[in-house]
Amino acid sequence: MIDHVFVSVRDLHRSGIFYGAALRSLGWSAIGTYRAASGPAGIPDLTGFGDATGASIWLRDDTSGFSAAHIGFVAPDRAAVDVAYTSARAAGARDNGAPAVRDYFAPGYYAANVFDPDGNSLEFVAKG
Repeated sequence: MIDHVFVSVRDLHRSGIFYGAALRSLGWSAIGTYRAASGPAGIPDLTGFGDATGASIWLRDDTSGFSAAHIGFVAPDRAAVDVAYTSARAAGARDNGAPAVRDYFAPGYYAANVFDPDGNSLEFVAKG
């Protein structure tokens, strides 16, 4: 299952209004913002929308230098995050963050990140 997707946009405010209106009828609503200043370097400001299943889409300013796709995949537990990370690296992925707790996103957020051969970012995440 996909946990979250990052979409690069040119105007974070305008796109936030658009996505809020476009997704409302599907049961999606604003779930918050993430400010770059609250976490490690390299993570831009984000505006999020989610549904009742926990799936989410996060808008990010494309002037941040992040234009490739970012897809977060649900892992059932931390061990599965570790295995997915190791498997991806063995298949040729480049490291973009070894498995670790990332409490700056949410308590108990455990994830690992890689870049695929085309530079897209994949995240394997177990929450809680």
